[in-house]
Amino acid sequence: MSHFYSKIQGNRGEATRCGTKDSGVTATAASWTGAIRTELWYAPEEDVNKYSVIMIPWRGIGCQRIMATGTVGEFKWMETGS
Repeated sequence: MSHFYSKIQGNRGEATRCGTKDSGVTATAASWTGAIRTELWYAPEEDVNKYSVIMIPWRGIGCQRIMATGTVGEFKWMETGS
């Protein structure tokens, strides 16, 4: 049974994918100058869903940087050091 649900929209329409507590779900949106990867997973030790948003290189261009992490449904400001 699905625990996570992912949706993406592009010029060829919408696509969806499901993930379980065991698999989680990962989505990557890319441009010519880098990409953003989002990850959702279940943390059984805390009984919560966690997330991360990471800037990653795409085809060798761009940088890698964790932009945000946390618990789904909660929000805390993340300090950014430019």
